[in-house]
Amino acid sequence: MTDGSCIFCKIIAGEAAASIVYRDDHVLAFMDISPVVEGHVLVIPTHHTADLAGVTDDVGARMFALGRRVAAALRASGLPCEGINLFLADGVAAGQTVFHSHLHVIPRVRGDGLGFRHGLGRGRMSRLELDELAARLAGRL
Repeated sequence: MTDGSCIFCKIIAGEAAASIVYRDDHVLAFMDISPVVEGHVLVIPTHHTADLAGVTDDVGARMFALGRRVAAALRASGLPCEGINLFLADGVAAGQTVFHSHLHVIPRVRGDGLGFRHGLGRGRMSRLELDELAARLAGRL
């Protein structure tokens, strides 16, 4: 299943150019046309799904496994790479701009200027608050 208006579906169909890193029947990895750093790769499912909710467990596992393999290839490539970020934006508020689920594999070096604007771990929650939130989420799994 593809969406004819989706650029990633056009890449899958061979209707749009892409620098392919890996392809099989379930996932495709290619170089990001607007990389945040050299070596930025996107991993996508080969069937259109606009958001993370539409990614099956099997395809999600394949995306992550391929992301891990691409990360290892980036480390071995000779590109500047002291670390890797795997990033998936799900929805406009999370920064998603192409509505075909995709995993960013981004090589990192210290001081490259990339990161969360506010950093991680901005505040602490009490154990009670954490337990209540965990129970609320667990009840919806």
